[in-house]
Amino acid sequence: MNLYFRFIWLFLWRIGHCKKVSFLGTSRIDYRVLPLDCDINLHLTNSRYPAFFDLARTYLIAELGLMKQFLKNKWLPIVNAAEFTYIRDIKPFEKFTIETKMVGWDEKYFYIEHRILTKRGLHCIAHVRGVFMCRGKQVPVETLIAAAGYTDDMPEMPPEVVKWKQFLQLKKERNI
Repeated sequence: MNLYFRFIWLFLWRIGHCKKVSFLGTSRIDYRVLPLDCDINLHLTNSRYPAFFDLARTYLIAELGLMKQFLKNKWLPIVNAAEFTYIRDIKPFEKFTIETKMVGWDEKYFYIEHRILTKRGLHCIAHVRGVFMCRGKQVPVETLIAAAGYTDDMPEMPPEVVKWKQFLQLKKERNI
C-alpha cells in the first residue's frame, strides 16, 4: 500500500520539481526503507526492488522531459524482462538512492540500468528490458528517441547487457 502513496507523491510533487537530465544521463531519486517494505529478515524485501524501480523509471521519464508527451499520447511502459544482482541488504529506515539510466536499445527494446546505493555502498544492480505501447501497438524505438530530442549515435551496450540479451534469446528459442 505504501507504494501507492509514494506513486501519488511522485506525481503530485516530485515530478513537478525534478531537474532535467540528458537522454543518456543518470536520474537519481531518494527513498527510505519503511517497516512495511521489510520482510521477516528485517531488511528491504526482494519483492520491493522491482516496485521501486518502476517508480524510478517513471521519474526518469519526467527528468527526460517526456512525461507530458507520454500522458498525452497514452504511451505505456511495459517491462519485458529484468535481472537483479543483490549485493548487500538495506536495513529498516535506511535512506537509499536509485540511479537509473538508459544503457542502450535495439530495433525493439530499451535497456535500462538501476543501481541502489546507500552510505554503505552499492546494494543492487538491475537491468530492465522494455517497450512502450500505445493502444495495443508498440511505439517504435525511433519515435521515442526523437521525442527525447536525442540525435547522437547509440551508445555501446555494457558487456553484461549484451550477454543477458543473448541469454534471453536462447531462453526464447529453447522454449518455443
